[in-house]
Order: sequence, then structure tokens, then C-alpha cells
Amino acid sequence: MGLTRIANPIYDGAFKYLLDDNRVARLFLSTMIGEEIVELTFRPTEHRTDVEQRHVTVFRIDFSARIALPNGGEKLVIIEIQKAKFASDIMRFRKYLGRQYLSKENSYMVDGALRAMPILSIYLLGHSLEHTESPVIRVVRQYLDATGREHIAHQEDFIESLTHDSIIVQIPHLKQRRQNDLESLLGIFDQSQKDPADAHTLSIREEDYPEKFQGVIRRLIKAISEPDVRETMEVEDDYLEEFEDMERMVAEKNAALAEKNAALVEKDAVIEKAISMLVAGGFSEKDARAKLLG
Repeated sequence: MGLTRIANPIYDGAFKYLLDDNRVARLFLSTMIGEEIVELTFRPTEHRTDVEQRHVTVFRIDFSARIALPNGGEKLVIIEIQKAKFASDIMRFRKYLGRQYLSKENSYMVDGALRAMPILSIYLLGHSLEHTESPVIRVVRQYLDATGREHIAHQEDFIESLTHDSIIVQIPHLKQRRQNDLESLLGIFDQSQKDPADAHTLSIREEDYPEKFQGVIRRLIKAISEPDVRETMEVEDDYLEEFEDMERMVAEKNAALAEKNAALVEKDAVIEKAISMLVAGGFSEKDARAKLLG
């Protein structure tokens, strides 16, 4: 078979369109977290961002999903996609995560009592981490006693409400790493398949994906023909370019400021040394400073 073009889901607009289909969203999230999803309430939230003194306006899309698990409990899954690496990323992620912990929406009733919903955070990164090339990293908490050796078997609401697990996907390392269902599914993000003439699309081989993921593929094929999806991806490109320019300007200003500060520190050191020499020669410190500094 030949190549099939799909919308590039690394773009928020294309990924939102993918997950707007509840059946596809359930399949995607259940494969990601490794748990069956009995019921899914998908809550995309859009935050308007005006780039200061520029002509680009975007709607930052955060993805959160409230899911019901087979054991009767509920969980909040939050998903962040980051195409490029920026200095502000971590603080932005922390701020968003903090809002989820604070939100009264992220709770549910059990036997008449309000219970905080456990959180699972998923980060899809378009850049690499520093010390590992693993395409998928699961950060999983353990309950250990004081010795660090004995595992505590039963989960506690107190702990589950105040701590959380994470899944980090390094998109640059997904290439040729399709060892299980999860890595097969995440192949839709493999940027080595990007169309050289159109970064908004990927060219994939449908036969590389198991039959159960064909609904995901068909949804991304359909996204290409949606004008709103195309327009959103173009706006994202503009925003990213503008943001990269701003980051470069800030970096250049910081570098210039650091160089200036270093020069001032060096100058102060030379002056202090000269003052010390004059004092050693019989000048008072006051006269020495007056002589050098006027």
C-alpha cells in the first residue's frame, strides 16, 4: 500500500479535533494510561493569548479528561502538548497543574462525601529531555515504609489526592520504536513522517497500525479537509514563530546585561585593589577613594 496523509496531531488544533470524537478519545486515553475507561467526560479549555505588540492572537488549548474507572473511582487526566522548548515551559505546566488541584470541578461524591479526584498528567514533548532517549517515560509513585523496602499495598485517599503520576512522551524518539500498542499508537506523532512540503500533515503507512487504531487514523485523515483545523494550525505556526523571536530577544538582552554586569564587577575589583595599594602607601581610605573616584 502507498502512503496516507493525516493531520499532524502535534498541533493543538489537530489533536483537539482527534479527541473531539469520544470513541477515539476513549481509545487514545485508555491506551495511554493502560486502564479501561468506563466513561469519559472530555473537557478541552481554551485560553486566549494576545502576543504583546504583535498581530498574533491564539487560543491556548489545554486538554483535560475526567474518566470513570472500572473500580468505581474517577480520575482526571491532563494532557499538555509542547512543540518546541521554551524557558517558560515548566512554570506554565506547574501553574496549570496547580489550577487543576485547586478546581472544585475535580472532585466527585462517594457515599455522600466529596472526594478529591486523583490526577494523571501526560506531557507530549516535541523536544528531547537531557538524560534519556526513552520515547515513553512513566513516573509511577510507590508506597514504601520507612526502610524503603516494604511496599504498602493499599492506596490511601489522602496520598492519592495530594500526589500524582505522570507520563512523558519524547516525540523525537518515537521513530522506529513501535514495540507495543502504546508506541504503535504514538506513531501518529512521529515527526520523521512529516510532509516536506506541508508541516501540517504526516505521510504514514496505514498497515503499520493495528486494526483497532484505524479509527484514529481515519479521524486524522478527515481533519485535513476541515478548514477550521487548517486555520488553527497556521495560527499556531505564527504564534510559535513570534514566541521564538521574543525568546531570542530576551536571551540576547540577558546576555548583554550579564556581560555588562561582569564588566562592572571587574571594574569594581580593579578600583578596590587600587584603593588598597594607596592605603598601604599611607593614604587614608577616604582620601584614596576621593583620589580614584573624584
